[in-house]
Amino acid sequence: MTGEPRRYRYVGPADVLATVLPGGEGRPITSPADLAAWLADRGPAELAEPFTFVVDLGGTLRLAPRRSEHVACAAGEPVRGAGEIAFRRAGGRWIVSEVSNQSTGYCPDPDCWPAVADALDRAGLAHPGELTAPVVFRRCPGCGGRNLVKDGDFVCAVCGGELPEEWNF
Repeated sequence: MTGEPRRYRYVGPADVLATVLPGGEGRPITSPADLAAWLADRGPAELAEPFTFVVDLGGTLRLAPRRSEHVACAAGEPVRGAGEIAFRRAGGRWIVSEVSNQSTGYCPDPDCWPAVADALDRAGLAHPGELTAPVVFRRCPGCGGRNLVKDGDFVCAVCGGELPEEWNF
C-alpha cells in the first residue's frame, strides 16, 4: 500500500454517536500480553463469538465486546479500519482466527486490510494475512441508503437504484 491509509469517518445514526462516552469503550491492544489480559476478563460465551474492533488513527488496535458499537470502541473518532475479529489459542498463545470489515457505522472498504494487518503486526498478533470475510459497502447516490453489496449485485436494497462500483462513503 502506498501513501497514508484511508480515514473512515462515522456514517451511522446520529443517536448512536450521541451515546459515546468520553474515552470510548475500546481497549488498546499493543502486545500479546495486552490481548491475553483483556481476553482473561471475558466469559466463555463472549469468547465464543467475535469482538468489535477498530484501528484508531494512530494505528493501534482497539477491542470491545461484540455488542459494542464501533463508534463507541473508537471514542467517536475516525478510524483506519473497523470490523469484527475472533481469536483462538494456538501453540500456547492467542492468534487471530477470523477478521472482517463488518461495520455498518464506518462502512470501511476491504482495502482497509493493510491498516488492520499493520495494527495486528505491531501488536505481535499472528493473523490470517487477509480479511477472512470481506464486506462491500456502498451508499446509494439516489436515496442515500447504506448498502451491503452481496454476490456482486450493485443494486440498492432500499430504492432499487444502481450502486457505484467504487467505495463512496
